[in-house]
Amino acid sequence: MSYAVIKTGGKQYRVQAGDQIDVEKLALDEGAETSFEALMIGEGDSVKIGAPIIAGSKVTAKVVSQFRGPKGVAFKFKRRKGYHKTKGYRRHLTTIEITSIAG
Repeated sequence: MSYAVIKTGGKQYRVQAGDQIDVEKLALDEGAETSFEALMIGEGDSVKIGAPIIAGSKVTAKVVSQFRGPKGVAFKFKRRKGYHKTKGYRRHLTTIEITSIAG
């Protein structure tokens, strides 16, 4: 089974056809198609590595859902000063399903 390494949202992901992954928010509607260029493609023992991308490679994906991730806490604290501050956040994420890898 072939796999690829793609980059989106400042992060790299190793994906195969049929995988569902959560990535940083993409400005697309649910059901929309998108494509990424591959940094690396592996199939069996053969591996193609790009510099930085593989020319002509294409990893297509379908947007499954848009959602917000779990709550995280940023806590600031300075000892012996009586200073502490709590701030919560939730990341905006997109679930995508990889449909095909070509390249």
